[in-house]
Amino acid sequence: MQTRIIIASTSLRDYLVLAIFSAVVLSAPLWAQAIGAGYPDLLQKFAIFGLFAIGYNLLFGLTGYLSFGHAAFLGVGSYATVWSFKLLSMNVIPAVLLSVAISAIFAVVIGFLSLRRTGIYFSILTLAFAQMSYNMAYSVLTPITNGETGLRVLRDDPRLIDTLLGIQVQGSPLADLFGLTLKGYAGFYFCAVMLILGFWVALRIFRSPYGMKLVAIKSNQTRMEYTGFNPRPYLLSVFVISGIYAGLAGSLMAIVDPLAGAERMQWTASGEVVLMTILGGVGTLLGPVIGAATIKYFENIFSAVNEQTLHQVFDFLPDWLNELMVTLTSPFVGDGWHLTLGVLFMVIIIFLPGGIIEGFRRIQALFQRKPGKAEEEA
Repeated sequence: MQTRIIIASTSLRDYLVLAIFSAVVLSAPLWAQAIGAGYPDLLQKFAIFGLFAIGYNLLFGLTGYLSFGHAAFLGVGSYATVWSFKLLSMNVIPAVLLSVAISAIFAVVIGFLSLRRTGIYFSILTLAFAQMSYNMAYSVLTPITNGETGLRVLRDDPRLIDTLLGIQVQGSPLADLFGLTLKGYAGFYFCAVMLILGFWVALRIFRSPYGMKLVAIKSNQTRMEYTGFNPRPYLLSVFVISGIYAGLAGSLMAIVDPLAGAERMQWTASGEVVLMTILGGVGTLLGPVIGAATIKYFENIFSAVNEQTLHQVFDFLPDWLNELMVTLTSPFVGDGWHLTLGVLFMVIIIFLPGGIIEGFRRIQALFQRKPGKAEEEA
């Protein structure tokens, strides 16, 4: 009876976490206005890269395997989606299913080869595969990827399903969900639903015996092998799941903007998701989402600030002090917003090794009542 109660309460807690997470995500257009991030394009990036980071955290956070090549799946998902728009239909359902399937196949191949090694050798292998994919997209696979120009959806593409159903494209082709054009806030809410579904799957993996085996691999893989478990199937399966998340994120990129380019496969995109996960909190549920939102916020908000904006911010100061403050802060905004991100990352790593989530936990601990001496003895 006690075991049943524990399981029931855990399930209830999970549903509560999902409900709160869903409410925060779906209400983002309202509360994001307060921080200047309430417009659809930025909200879409929050959702897409949050999904990307959640999937990456399943591999890196649970097993400790650091991949530098997840951008390959991001690019594959984008290309698959655009080809679905060109050949099948502008409806997003076939596009999402195709991108997930191709990303899974791609992840099986790369994972099967890369997981033969561990540690830094695994990381280098994934980086090599990603760079190979990037270079092939620019050269050998130009008939499929359209090289440097990128793959675009054109009005005269065949779109067999739409043609059979008699659906006519008016103007520039845009992704739709059974007639609902996924632009602006409609596009954000579709991405938000995918983010919520991805979060729920990750939550179930974290709470499952399968997730516990992944954590055991991270703790001591050799000891796990001595107990009779073969870690390879678990590692390959979570690698494929993580690749599917990345492919789905790439598909969402192409849905909100029907374009696929090889730059999404570049090593910088893989490094970005690593930063998102570490910044938010490796191995936590909410950390990767928070880290992704933080980086994309800095990228879009701070990069748009110029010297004129800084003069307006420090307008209350005397002229000489205004000029001094603008001179000191201007290297950290505009094109130099990476400096701000770098400083933030250094502060987090030095003072909060567990990421932003650790900071929240420390704040929570300050408000919790410390147990008395009698309670400690009890």
